[in-house]
Amino acid sequence: MSILLDARDVTKRYGLLTALDGVSLRVSDGEFVSIIGPNGAGKTTLINVLSGLAPPTSGRVSFRGHDIVAAGPVALGRLGLARSFQLVNVFPALTVGETIAVAVTARLRRGRRFWSPLSGDRAIARIVDDVAGVFGLADRLTRPARTLPQGDKKLLDVASAFALGPELILLDEPTSGVSTADKHAIMEVLVDAAQRLGIKAIVQVEHDMDIVFGYSQRIVALHQGRVLADTTPAGIRADAAVVATVLGKPVA
Repeated sequence: MSILLDARDVTKRYGLLTALDGVSLRVSDGEFVSIIGPNGAGKTTLINVLSGLAPPTSGRVSFRGHDIVAAGPVALGRLGLARSFQLVNVFPALTVGETIAVAVTARLRRGRRFWSPLSGDRAIARIVDDVAGVFGLADRLTRPARTLPQGDKKLLDVASAFALGPELILLDEPTSGVSTADKHAIMEVLVDAAQRLGIKAIVQVEHDMDIVFGYSQRIVALHQGRVLADTTPAGIRADAAVVATVLGKPVA
């Protein structure tokens, strides 16, 4: 397997607070990696560093061998790395189709043409239709994005990240804020979409342990900004110290 993302000895400080303390993470083609840990462990900070939203205080981050510390999210998207967010902030004035088109426009480097009707650019419209179909949003393309239920807003956020055409996608709490019944449905759509759209690897931050153990190939446990464990789901289950520190109770 080829290495896509390689973070080495990443430290991130905010004044006197050390959010990440020498974290290393390597993600290869074909992997689904979940990052877990209690609140304040550094999970979202790590995703922010990996996606270019927060430069590390020290350490190295590379994607496909390219140093991406100062690249920024737009350049990372063009390199093949994209992310979704824990808190979904849809464009209130845009429809579902137009929201996806924003990402497609960035992918195709079409300037501000996403403000024009989708029918005016067949290449954009075709990709929007394909992505919306994969995520079950094809019948809502003309619906204002702000009117979607929370579960569909999460799917739209992820769909927009997928529309960038990345090789690796970073997901920050992809099932947060939705009902338990909807969580597995969202994950099934997400995994299917990754296979159909050619996503080579997924890294997610997730609190729901049923989701983590149900879909991950590797689990990285963070505690107080450090990597406590980086192993398989079976390895996490078998490590009593990790279970007690990170999860607080045995895993079912």
